[in-house]
Amino acid sequence: MAGLKIYKWIEHRLGFVPTLKAAAEHPTPSNNASWWYVFGSAATVLLILQVVTGILLALVYSPSANEAWTSLNYLNHNIALGWYIRALHGWGSDFMIAIVLIHLVQVFLFGSFKYPRELTWMVGVGLLLLTLGMAFTGQVMRFDQDAYWGLGIGASICSRVPFVGAKLVHLLLGGPIIGGATLSRFFTLHVFVIPGLLLAGVAVHVLMVLQHGVSDWPMPGRLVRRSTYEREYHELAQKTGLPFVPDAAWKDAIFAAAIILAVMACAFFFGPFGPSGQPDPTIIQTAPKPDFAFLWIYAVLAFLPPALETPVLLVAPVLAIAGMLLLPLLAGEGERHWARRPVAVLSVSVIAVTIGICTRLGTYTPWSPVMDAWSGDAVPVKYMHDRTPLEREGAMVLQDKQCRNCHSLDGIGGMRGPALDAVAARMTEDQIVRQVLQGGGNMPAYGNALNPAETKALVSFLMTLRGKDLEPAVDASRELLLEHRMGEAAETGSSTAITTAPQNGSNAVKAGDQK
Repeated sequence: MAGLKIYKWIEHRLGFVPTLKAAAEHPTPSNNASWWYVFGSAATVLLILQVVTGILLALVYSPSANEAWTSLNYLNHNIALGWYIRALHGWGSDFMIAIVLIHLVQVFLFGSFKYPRELTWMVGVGLLLLTLGMAFTGQVMRFDQDAYWGLGIGASICSRVPFVGAKLVHLLLGGPIIGGATLSRFFTLHVFVIPGLLLAGVAVHVLMVLQHGVSDWPMPGRLVRRSTYEREYHELAQKTGLPFVPDAAWKDAIFAAAIILAVMACAFFFGPFGPSGQPDPTIIQTAPKPDFAFLWIYAVLAFLPPALETPVLLVAPVLAIAGMLLLPLLAGEGERHWARRPVAVLSVSVIAVTIGICTRLGTYTPWSPVMDAWSGDAVPVKYMHDRTPLEREGAMVLQDKQCRNCHSLDGIGGMRGPALDAVAARMTEDQIVRQVLQGGGNMPAYGNALNPAETKALVSFLMTLRGKDLEPAVDASRELLLEHRMGEAAETGSSTAITTAPQNGSNAVKAGDQK
């Protein structure tokens, strides 16, 4: 009796029950009670699973660059069912991406993005992007070797954005390199920012579904017209309508339960994802790969010609997202049935087959598609003749660090980066030092992977590679500066040595005394 009084007291002030009852019993056309309409509810249930398991993991996980990897291993081996909670969270992420994608494809093929549900579709696109963002930041949370170098590749992609690339990288990493601030930022994104936006987006999405009703089953010849659709939909709902609960919701409940059981089974039989090796920047003999949902992107980048990488990375995503957002505004009326929309069916088929093939390729395709030096072929003997001890040491660094996984020498090696046979004829010493330490273009930074002695030796060896006795590259701006200073010295009759300032930490270039 006391409990009932407390319930009535709370309900009188909050008024939840009438609102929830109205939402549960809202009428939906009888033809919507179909197994094709269960994916949205399943995605919501998976989101709840992710929130619950994420809270449990956050109780133990330490978002510190020095402790993250250790805390995950502690979860795996020292806490009862810790490994299972991690596995539920990881597999739940993959299932959620798959269900959200299927739901979006179903909405597209059924023409449910048309009037008056344009904004519902746009919010759904945003929820898909947020789901992918959760998956990417979740991989970084493992902070293992794959996450470290995968994040380096992601930062390299961000650096290509014109004008603001460097600022984006600094914002992403919390500094110029991957460090403790990087993990703190990704932890904030993964635990607070993206889940908050997801929950808010789901609330808005459900509110709009209740506002406009669940889209009726598409029928051939039944066109969507802004002037008549809402009246026709309400007439159909009144004529054949069923309360969502329980007449339509039981299919949603069964499907969501089946998905949760599938996640539990995968978590039990396959276990959690990683962590793999510790994030050691000095270990560069690695082939980092993203999680399953991003493997197709990995394969596409591997097979793209280097010259096309930047345009594709910067233009294709923008066009794809803009096209999805503008779709209901450009095609908000007309036919909804898939049989009358062959272009839509063909588009979905081509995209699905392409992603499937690229995902398969991504499971075994290395970052460079041509990897003849993957096994560590020795530097050709001809490049060792007449070399100083320091230059030979540099050849050993080139070999030990497996630089030829991405760069060829004498026609043998990876084709991801440019050939090294004449690198000294294309780049000055300063430019080579900068490229090795700071990276750029397709190449990540190796400043943390090489000590100063290794860097000096490697650059010394690379400076001997000038093809068929080509002239070494020169910095035209420095030569002009040198000539200008020599001219000033000649005019004044000074015998003071002319010294140009060093660039990027390399040795200064000095001119002799001028008489």
